[in-house]
Amino acid sequence: MAVHVEKRGAVTTVILDRPQARNAVDRPTADALRQAFKDFDADDDAKVAVLWGAGGHFCAGADLKAVADGDQRNDVSPEGEGPMGPTRLMMSKPVIAAVSGFAVAGGLELALWCDLRVAENDATFGVYCRRWGVPLIDGGTVRLPRLIGHSRALDMILTGRAVGAEEALQMGLANRVVARGEARAAAEALAGEISRFPQACMLADRSSSYRQWDMSLDAALHDEAEGGLPIIEQEAIKGAARFKSGLGRHGDFSSI
Repeated sequence: MAVHVEKRGAVTTVILDRPQARNAVDRPTADALRQAFKDFDADDDAKVAVLWGAGGHFCAGADLKAVADGDQRNDVSPEGEGPMGPTRLMMSKPVIAAVSGFAVAGGLELALWCDLRVAENDATFGVYCRRWGVPLIDGGTVRLPRLIGHSRALDMILTGRAVGAEEALQMGLANRVVARGEARAAAEALAGEISRFPQACMLADRSSSYRQWDMSLDAALHDEAEGGLPIIEQEAIKGAARFKSGLGRHGDFSSI
């Protein structure tokens, strides 16, 4: 199978496993990816997911070799599911991309769909589909400017140039850079850290940060407060009591 799922505690790792195609995604693979993330989102025991590509590459995009085969060709309808699989899903929980090798074209769009990106130091991001006349139709022209700003996004979109891990870190495309071969472990460790926080509070803040894109400043501030106030009774009072007991003093969070 081209997609595997591994669970360890509260962390779910979704593995894209088509190394012979640099993890390029055809329709069956897109369907399997989408279902894997739907299952993760519905699993109350799963708190954070990691998306990782086996065999040294994150994802080289849509499988252009499948275009001539109606059963294998990605669904490119503007309605419904995303061509790369999960990229039109609005997830209720965080997803972290563990990026090694290429995250280009549709693979870049998969990485952009994730909340965070942990990249190996030799990883490459880019709109490589520029060379083949294939447009970004799975969130690339929307999410990239929101992440790194319009000017930097246009530099990538118009030129199709390669962006290395260090430059990606500087522009905010990557959140962490790690040594070669360590992206999955680092992303899973980060996922584990996030999973240990009070979840209702973290999820409310995450949701507000996404919803605000569609709102005026005034409406977004009201929405933030409306979503956060119930958390005070649910989690914040308990957290304040733990702080009062001495936890977290002088910036020491090792026991929290």
